[in-house]
Amino acid sequence: MDVQRLRVLRELADRGSVTAVAAALSFTPSAISQQLKALADEVGLPLTEPAGRGLRLTDAGRALVAEAEDVLAALARAEAAVERLRTTPRGQVRVALFPSGARMLLPGLLRRLSDQPELDVQCRDVDMTPADVPVLAADFDLVVSHRDETAPEMPGDRWLVVPLLREPLDVALPPGHRLTRRRKLRLDELAGEEWISVGVGWPVDDVLRSLALATGATPKIVQRINDFSVTEELVAAGHGIALLPRYSTDDRGGRRLVRRPLAGVRAARLVEAVLRTSSAERPAVAVVLDALRAEADAIVARG
Repeated sequence: MDVQRLRVLRELADRGSVTAVAAALSFTPSAISQQLKALADEVGLPLTEPAGRGLRLTDAGRALVAEAEDVLAALARAEAAVERLRTTPRGQVRVALFPSGARMLLPGLLRRLSDQPELDVQCRDVDMTPADVPVLAADFDLVVSHRDETAPEMPGDRWLVVPLLREPLDVALPPGHRLTRRRKLRLDELAGEEWISVGVGWPVDDVLRSLALATGATPKIVQRINDFSVTEELVAAGHGIALLPRYSTDDRGGRRLVRRPLAGVRAARLVEAVLRTSSAERPAVAVVLDALRAEADAIVARG
């Protein structure tokens, strides 16, 4: 069975369309279609079927994708065995991070990797929801993602999910707000406040909606801003309150913003590194992942 054709089938499973696979692998769509047809002929079963104007995997296709990941991981292990014979890990490692995660982790990560001259670490900040992570993991060696801690875990059969840290969400208030006198805030004390949230479906908004279910009161959301640095400015200027992550918020020692934890409620986002199991076999990727974990541990220790 041709390994390249297995790789094409896996990319179709992750990217969802022949056009996207062709763009990712630098082939024409017709060449990708021919590869898929040839693989189906090898197997003797249809691996795809029409779905609207595109294709979707059949049961046989999905079963083969699961096995293909093992094959590609085995090849990656063989390449890694050769790579380990070199004195230092080398090569390019592509990392995608959600923006506030990049703000929190990236400076320290790059500092930790500064003594690895053979590594070419290419980083990009990407707005992402949990649903975006599988496609990003197809484009990047490492994806630093976040999710509400009550959200389901990403299936681990084809991806390695490495917990980095649990980041509590605090209520951010402008200086001088009446609730800054409180050390912790109860949910009932926040009823009637104007909130600055994020886009619907993003992890912090999921937490706010969970709090609404717990209290029975629908929060009054006056703005939806995905960039936490903008939210910080709006809160500091008195345009509302917000749930902001504890470790990555710039409160300037309480002079710019006042942060207060919620009483009696666990509100947090989980920050995780997600990568294909085959990517995890590369020594260069393993070095970057170890540095990420060390930086996350240091952030939690600093509080």
